[in-house]
Amino acid sequence: MRIGVLTSGGDCPGLNAVIRSVVHRAVVDHGDEVIGFHDGWKGLLEADYRKLDLDAVAGILARGGTILGSSRVQPAHLRDGVERARGHVADLGLDAIIPIGGEGTLKAANLLSQAGLPIVGVPKTIDNDIASTDVTFGFDTAVGVATEALDRLKTTAESHQRVMVVEVMGRHTGWIALHSGMAAGAHAIVVPERPFDIDELTAIVGERFSAGKRFAIVVVAEGAKPKPGSMAFEERGKDIYGHERFAGIGNLLAVELENRLGKEARPVILGHVQRGGTPTAYDRVLATRFGWHAVEAAHRGEFGMLTALRGTDIEMVPLAEATSTLKTVPAERYDEAQTVL
Repeated sequence: MRIGVLTSGGDCPGLNAVIRSVVHRAVVDHGDEVIGFHDGWKGLLEADYRKLDLDAVAGILARGGTILGSSRVQPAHLRDGVERARGHVADLGLDAIIPIGGEGTLKAANLLSQAGLPIVGVPKTIDNDIASTDVTFGFDTAVGVATEALDRLKTTAESHQRVMVVEVMGRHTGWIALHSGMAAGAHAIVVPERPFDIDELTAIVGERFSAGKRFAIVVVAEGAKPKPGSMAFEERGKDIYGHERFAGIGNLLAVELENRLGKEARPVILGHVQRGGTPTAYDRVLATRFGWHAVEAAHRGEFGMLTALRGTDIEMVPLAEATSTLKTVPAERYDEAQTVL
């Protein structure tokens, strides 16, 4: 077979591990040829690629980011480029395409699959919000980075009797906030799934100081919002890719809590530091397994499918299923976190 692989959307720890696994399984075990498209779907639409052999992927298992580069393509451009993509696939003699990406990438993969292209998807997102798989690689690394940051901030917060409001990634879901907040023993967790009441949040933080505690840590996902009318909050609309623009909830919360409590409150925005760096052992293993199974699915002709972790097994699920809904934090998981904080 001749297989094309690409990485699209935001970078994520473990992408290189998938690329390496695809190449090793395809080349060594099946005698395939693998090419890598540069900068995601843009590379496919422009036929911009390079050959991926064993030398090309040597030493990349532990590297963050992606050796192929990544970019976002506007949905309209991709829809308009379906025929061009089909032509490039035919010209290059590709038998399979393995796109590695999150929600937007998988929606594009499903679009091209429905147009007849031989697609086998691999899910990635540090947000862990793809419903068809129990876990996505990159999530464990992001939670580890956020947890370490929270642990470090505790000592500064206590030394200066401050409230630290730590904003972590999580556009529509609060999995990183939930897990890192629980792991670090944060005193409040704010997630997009549950609009917060600023009065209740102020009371929770204030109770710590009333009880003689010297500091408080609040973890907030970037997509979190207050209950309508509970505090000033401005919607920022969407960007050209359809992604919501955020108003900086960490900064807003820090100002609001400081004004209400009379305690110094500092915002800490972790941002893209959660995306970068060396993937954890767990993420390397999961990414490697996803790559291995994607190649096997391609050889079985299971196109229009996606690798997914179900329990401890890797299964293949339809791309359409993977893009139908997001995996959000359920009420019972949030209640668990509130109980132990």
